[in-house]
Amino acid sequence: MRKVADCRDMPSESGCTLTIAGSEDEVLEAAAQHAQAVHGHTDSPELRQEIRAMLKDEEPGR
Repeated sequence: MRKVADCRDMPSESGCTLTIAGSEDEVLEAAAQHAQAVHGHTDSPELRQEIRAMLKDEEPGR
């Protein structure tokens, strides 16, 4: 099943609305890169754990 990471689910001062969908590994990698490049986070095991915890299954029909 495809996974989704949605920046709207995370507290953010920027109001980011990016949504990333794909396999769990693809989404985790892309979301970590986005968090680092756009939101100034440091890519770390803790960040990736937070991202993994917020992933949702993609809704059917998408």
